[in-house]
Amino acid sequence: MKTKILIIATAFIFLLPARAACQGMPVYDNTNFISLVKQLLESGKQTAEMIKSVKFLKDAKEAIEKVSSVVQQLRAVEEIAQNNQRLIDVMQNDLQDILNSPYIKPEEIDKVMGSFETIVQNSLDTVDFIDEVLSSDYLKMSDAERAEVLKTKELESKQMVSSITMKTKRYRDIISFRKMQDKVNNREIGY
Repeated sequence: MKTKILIIATAFIFLLPARAACQGMPVYDNTNFISLVKQLLESGKQTAEMIKSVKFLKDAKEAIEKVSSVVQQLRAVEEIAQNNQRLIDVMQNDLQDILNSPYIKPEEIDKVMGSFETIVQNSLDTVDFIDEVLSSDYLKMSDAERAEVLKTKELESKQMVSSITMKTKRYRDIISFRKMQDKVNNREIGY
C-alpha cells in the first residue's frame, strides 16, 4: 500500500506543475499570426503606394502651378500688347484727325500733342520694362512674382487706354461743339 500511495503522490507532484503551467500559458494560433503578418505587409505596401501617389500629385500640382503662372504671364503680356496697339491706332488715326481739324486752334496743338505724348511715353516705358522682366532674371524673381508685376503693368496699360480714350473723346467733343457753334454763328439770316 505504501507503494501505491507513493506512486499516486509522485504522479500528483508531476502532474500538478504541468497542470499549473498549462493553465497560465497562452495558446497561439499560428494561422491567425500569419494572417496578421500578411495584413501588416499588405498595409505597408498600400502605404508606400499612397506615399508615391502623394509625391506624384505634389509634383503634378507644382508643374500645373508653373504652367498656370506662365499662362498668366502670357495673357498679361498679350493684353499689354493689345492695349499698346490701341494706343498706336489712336495716335495714327484719331490724333491726326484732331490735329487736322480746323476747329483746333494753333496754340492748342502743343497742348494736345503733350497730353498724348505723355501717355505714349508711359506705354513705351512699360514695353521696355516688360522686355526686361521677361528676358532677364530681374532680381531673381519667381514666376509668381513676375506674374504679379505683369498684372500690375497690365492694369496700368488699361488705364492708359482709358485715359487716351477719354482725351480723344474730350477733344472730339470740343471739335463738335466748335463746329456747331460755327454753324450757328455763320448761318444765313432772312429766310
